[in-house]
Amino acid sequence: MRDISRRSVLAAAGTAGLVLATTGTARADGRTAGAASPAGPGTGRVRLTLPVPTGPRRIGTTSLHLIDRSRRDPWISPASPRELMISVWYPASDIHGRRRAPWLPPAATALYRRRVGQDLRTPMDNVDFPVTHARQDAPVEVRRHGHPVVLFSPGLNTMRAMGTSLVEDLAGHGYVVVTIDHTHEASIVEFPGGRVEVGPDPDPLDALRVRQDDTRFVLNELERLNAGGNPDAEGRRLPHRLRGCLDLSRIGMFGHSIGGDTAAGVMAQDRRILAGADLDGSVNGTVRDTGLDRPFLLMGNSTHGRFNDPSWATFWSHLRGWRLELRLRDSAHQTYTDMSPLGQQLERALPLPPEAVAALTGSIGTIDADRAVAAQRAYLRAFFDLHLRGRDDHLLSGPSPRYPDIAFIP
Repeated sequence: MRDISRRSVLAAAGTAGLVLATTGTARADGRTAGAASPAGPGTGRVRLTLPVPTGPRRIGTTSLHLIDRSRRDPWISPASPRELMISVWYPASDIHGRRRAPWLPPAATALYRRRVGQDLRTPMDNVDFPVTHARQDAPVEVRRHGHPVVLFSPGLNTMRAMGTSLVEDLAGHGYVVVTIDHTHEASIVEFPGGRVEVGPDPDPLDALRVRQDDTRFVLNELERLNAGGNPDAEGRRLPHRLRGCLDLSRIGMFGHSIGGDTAAGVMAQDRRILAGADLDGSVNGTVRDTGLDRPFLLMGNSTHGRFNDPSWATFWSHLRGWRLELRLRDSAHQTYTDMSPLGQQLERALPLPPEAVAALTGSIGTIDADRAVAAQRAYLRAFFDLHLRGRDDHLLSGPSPRYPDIAFIP
């Protein structure tokens, strides 16, 4: 399982999601023109941002605390009911007066700051962590038959925030995206009231089974939400029109690393998920040998594919529906997280020690971050557009000069 090799200086720190604020203007493809700059003249601070989403819609987000009282948490003793935090990202109808949601909530940010500073051996006190482009609890844009739904599961010991660059972009193009923190396996999870839970280092196969159960529980709670209920454990007020906004006849799922493995496994168990994508994760569950009869996308880094991962080769041979393998040139395992667009600029922002720089390069590869993000966004959206909306822009038909870093693997 590719997550097992995650223990580089930066991967362990979870430093994805860092990028310098820049001068210049946002381009239509999500890049930000200009050079890195500090937060303000004479402040001595570095302001961090996330890549600009490319979609035409405004974005809202809300977080929900879910409790599965039918299960006991397998990672803690004495065991208590399984608790999860999820975020829902959606097209918003009105963002007036709504603040931009933080990338991480306050207590998680404080712990994350300490961990990053220790692992990078670089003070982070002058770093302002990013905010997202989504407006907190903004009302949901009404659509006659609801919005198609996509679930996201992050890598092992990783927070749901690490997929923000891809998640926001899908929401800006009309999807409701639900991101899941797998508590006590994720590195940091903050619950309402500032309670923070941290993770051990579980066996990946055990974690995979728990993740699959987590995801199916979330699917059930989304049905409850869409029917008019409020699954939040504290009963907090939901964004206006969130209830009933989901088109649960059109659900997809993607994930990074073990999160992609989770997507495949859940699809094998639950026919509510119509299409899935695995971003650079080996396939280790029983689905590797049983396969799927629904569309599945494999996206690998420059050194990962069916040619050297037997689990991919076996899984591929048992896929009976639409299937495609893509490879991203000059990329590495963490290129498929926020570490790619943000880590390259972090390297230029701070005086990192040589071993930290080497670990960063090993984690995200040498591909230009703007190009990497643009390609990932385009192919993920084309995949879900085709299989959840029936829209074919033919990007998935073969190599495109717009994205020369993507190779189609026969």
